[in-house]
Amino acid sequence: MLRKIRLTFAILFFTVITLLFLDFTGTLHAWFGWMAKIQFLPALLALNVGVVLLLVVLTLLVGRVYCSVICPLGVFQDIVSWMSGRRKKKKYRFTYSPALSGLRYTVLGLFVVALVAGVGSVVALLAPYSSYGRIASNLFAPLYGWVNNGLAYLAEWADSYAFYETTVWLKSLPTFLIALLTFVVLIILAWKNGRTYCNTICPVGSVLGFLSKFALFRVTIDADKCKSCSLCTRQCKAACIDYKNHQIDYSRCVACMDCIDTCKHDAIRFQNRLKKPQTAAKPADNNRRSFLTATALLATTATLKAQEKKVDGGLAVIEDKKVPDRTTPILPAGALSARHFAQHCTACQLCVSVCPNEVLRPSTSLLKLMQPEMSYERGYCRPECTKCADVCPAGAIWPITVADKSATQIGHAVWVKKNCVPLTDGVECGNCARHCPTGAILMVASDPAAPESPKIPVVNEERCIGCGACENLCPARPFSAIYVEGYTEHHVI
Repeated sequence: MLRKIRLTFAILFFTVITLLFLDFTGTLHAWFGWMAKIQFLPALLALNVGVVLLLVVLTLLVGRVYCSVICPLGVFQDIVSWMSGRRKKKKYRFTYSPALSGLRYTVLGLFVVALVAGVGSVVALLAPYSSYGRIASNLFAPLYGWVNNGLAYLAEWADSYAFYETTVWLKSLPTFLIALLTFVVLIILAWKNGRTYCNTICPVGSVLGFLSKFALFRVTIDADKCKSCSLCTRQCKAACIDYKNHQIDYSRCVACMDCIDTCKHDAIRFQNRLKKPQTAAKPADNNRRSFLTATALLATTATLKAQEKKVDGGLAVIEDKKVPDRTTPILPAGALSARHFAQHCTACQLCVSVCPNEVLRPSTSLLKLMQPEMSYERGYCRPECTKCADVCPAGAIWPITVADKSATQIGHAVWVKKNCVPLTDGVECGNCARHCPTGAILMVASDPAAPESPKIPVVNEERCIGCGACENLCPARPFSAIYVEGYTEHHVI
């Protein structure tokens, strides 16, 4: 029964958290966004004391249940391990191995130093929730988008609007490659040895593993009943059961309850560690329960309509814009400052996944690798949109109202004379001034002595909020004639 309950909640958490990264409509976040905010590291960085204390108390009560139920990366490894067992047709394939404590705590120490020093790239590489977020956002989300576009194409033929086409694009090549490498490494480790990553590399697993040594309720072995058949050891994907000495390494045990189901002699029970083992009726054999529902998420295949190049009226191909060379990166409203954002962001990519305007993408800077920043080649940051702030679980982007966002300066527009259409082509434009939501751009005569001369934009930096509407809607190609420079400290007007 305990294993069945654990499996049910694990599948629920894994499915919903995965969908949070795939759902481009943002609908699920209103109901299940809290599942991202109870992840250990994001809650810690957000100074969400209530959640952190809850997870600590949960671990002190029942061990590392967090790792086998709440953490999506842990459940993902269980799915891969289960698939490996099915593929090899070997149910009992693990062996006991001593803990690599030196490696575990060295990685944890490196992680803490990087966290304190604000080296976000190291934190992002090691954080388990962030690692899974990048896998879901960079590998699973494109497949999900292509399937959606295929359904949209079919629905169009049936005159239905049940689905609509979305753009599938590569947001960052370095981040994609890191996500792919992480995905491959995790699959290899989980396929061969189950929970190797959790018990050697994962810093959250090391912290919770230390706390779980003192858990009140935990799996125990009754030496009097044990027949030393070794089934529990060969079924333990954490390699933490030493059946010869009737001992369990509780720092590595993730409370999956597989050993309880496996034992045929009722020698293993989950009970209060302060009590002596008691005889109980033999539980039903449920060891053939599976992760079939969860693995269905990984088996999705995509048939899609190819992404078509944007064209102007079906005639002229619109040249793609290039990213300007910004001196200061642009961060979303609610980030407060570059320092605050760098110290709190775990690069989980959740904000990138839900951004409806396609302005957020992972940074390629070494110190802030994979942490999101803004650019306006594909859209602009609409003043009425606060989705990134609504979903951020780590407190890197504080919740912000629409009114506050409209009054927050995240950057200012800069005019580039050599690219401006009225001067290069001799035609009227004014797109930047016409679409500026704050009225911060005014068109004036390029020659003050000649009122009829081509009009050029003048930016009022006191009113500009850095939304990027001017940059995005500027017709100049490949570089806009006006672009946004970010602020290291956000201002409120």
